Amino acid sequence: MQIPLWVARWSFSRLSLAVCAANLCFSAVQLAAETLSETKAETIGIESYIFGYPLVTMDMTKRVMTNAVAPGNDKAPMGQFFNARIYPNASFNAVTAPNVDTLYSFAWLDLSKEPYVLHLPDEKARYYLMPLISAWTNVFQDPGTRTTGTAAADYAITGPAWKGTLPSGLKEFKSPTNLIWILGRTYSTGTPEDYTAVHKLQEQYSLKPLSFFGKTYSPPRGIVDANIDMHTSVRDQVNKLSAQEFFNKLSLLMAENPPAAEDAPIVARMAKIGIVAGKKFDLYAQESKIARALTRVPKLAIEQIMNRESQTDQNVNGWIFSLDTGVYGTNYMQRAYVAAIGLGANLPQDAVYPYTDQDSDSKPLNGRHKYVIHFDKGETPPGNGFWSLTMYNAKFFLVSNSLNRYSLSPRNPLVYNTDGSLDLYIQNESPGKDKEANWLPSPRDVFVLMLRIYWPKESLLNGSWKPPSVQIAK
Repeated sequence: MQIPLWVARWSFSRLSLAVCAANLCFSAVQLAAETLSETKAETIGIESYIFGYPLVTMDMTKRVMTNAVAPGNDKAPMGQFFNARIYPNASFNAVTAPNVDTLYSFAWLDLSKEPYVLHLPDEKARYYLMPLISAWTNVFQDPGTRTTGTAAADYAITGPAWKGTLPSGLKEFKSPTNLIWILGRTYSTGTPEDYTAVHKLQEQYSLKPLSFFGKTYSPPRGIVDANIDMHTSVRDQVNKLSAQEFFNKLSLLMAENPPAAEDAPIVARMAKIGIVAGKKFDLYAQESKIARALTRVPKLAIEQIMNRESQTDQNVNGWIFSLDTGVYGTNYMQRAYVAAIGLGANLPQDAVYPYTDQDSDSKPLNGRHKYVIHFDKGETPPGNGFWSLTMYNAKFFLVSNSLNRYSLSPRNPLVYNTDGSLDLYIQNESPGKDKEANWLPSPRDVFVLMLRIYWPKESLLNGSWKPPSVQIAK
């Protein structure tokens, strides 16, 4: 029950002596602190929604991606890898901005019962990345070519409450949450021969409970839940949750996936509107004005997330990119925004994705025009891993074309100019046989270009390298 302000003020004079005698003096303002106005409740509700949006989104994504009896069709039961075998083509529209540089290997783990052992084989100098993402979407470990090299290794992924001694030969990765997502990527040239080589590596990626380390393990079959919506996008499913549904789910999820110590201030504010880890949230038990305010929150918070004016995205020669991904601290708006538009984003040290939909005159890119991107000698995208340029239509899907070519990268037989510079031709029709090696076909109307730069060099991270603008061809 809320204490009316006048009662708190009247009571203070009588309570002050007894309280102070116990060395617990409070001000009248503190005694009335739990009395919230409708406006204040709405503000705290929006903050809470933005704070919890990534956690609820991760849980919903997990439910959809693990709703299978065995790995296949972009799904796998909990504790098992799904391995993508080929790159998507122009008919693929399940995920926006699909990747045609690396084959995915992903798995979801529940660490509440015991740790899992992750085995990674000898990659034989191939570029790969196996980031471990917490339930709050932070990358807490990222084994791979950049960080751990390409030799075979075994890692024990332990939950936040686990304490024990690991067998010899296992390196511990301590997770801050019980739910985690492993979102692995292995580089492939996309040729039949290289697909075969990558498939052999993927077949060696393995997970087993710690109790089976050193023993034969056959993962159990998954169970399909017919009540899970497998057709509506996860983002739409999350966004349509009512305040009661969202905040109750958030409260329960926080028990297994505790907020970080630095989240203490917002956790305290959330408690004022009944959002407490492990405690069932009941909107209808709230004071009427509080319930009324919280009912409005989902719509208002989603608008703030999706309409946010980023303070961290950079615009360099028309290319937009962020170096604030993978670890977010208390930047809850950035974390929610990335969860909404690019769940599972990498650390910038692992990958940066500049994209543009405009030319050097800030006009929309359109297939009615012919464009060129010119890189001076030694100024191609600075990636220790690799770089690529991918073509998407206005909806961020791949573009059908006569060459079945969706990207350009050094794995293509690019032709450099005599002075060592490089020109990439972006247009709907062929630029001529002598230039086709460097041609990225565009649609006839508007389109978007995206650079992918894996393991970027310091020149990109510190801003000294700048992507060149897209020029209309002369």
